[in-house]
Amino acid sequence: MYDTILVPTDGSEAATAALDHAAELAADHDAAVHLLYVTESPAIAPTPTAGDVLEELERHGEDVVDEAAERLRNLRVHTAVARGSPHRAILDYTKRNDIDLVVMGTHGRTGLSHALLGSVAERVVRLSPAPVLTVRHADAADDEEAA
Repeated sequence: MYDTILVPTDGSEAATAALDHAAELAADHDAAVHLLYVTESPAIAPTPTAGDVLEELERHGEDVVDEAAERLRNLRVHTAVARGSPHRAILDYTKRNDIDLVVMGTHGRTGLSHALLGSVAERVVRLSPAPVLTVRHADAADDEEAA
């Protein structure tokens, strides 16, 4: 049923919870897991150091996907770091790589939580050509119940 599963990750606890779900699905379906980190380019005026900032963001993204890949060492894993708008990069990656399922956390490291889903997850759910499984991290569920 699933040959390719995409897990967008930012290294957050919610993304790790999604990664754990994706690992189980991948093992059950003998699917490859694609790990994607999206570097949202900050609004930086072109300066000699702007390139250094972007390179540092990409290095961080590579560290995040490498760490996630280590958790999946018994599975077929592909890693990628992309630049741009997170939801757009996820959708583009999904289309380009013929992804069968996207598994992602409902909230990442944006610092803002929405009533039901984080804005990136919400957009991906609405626009993805592949089914999207959203995973809530236990702490997020506890926080919302307390509110």
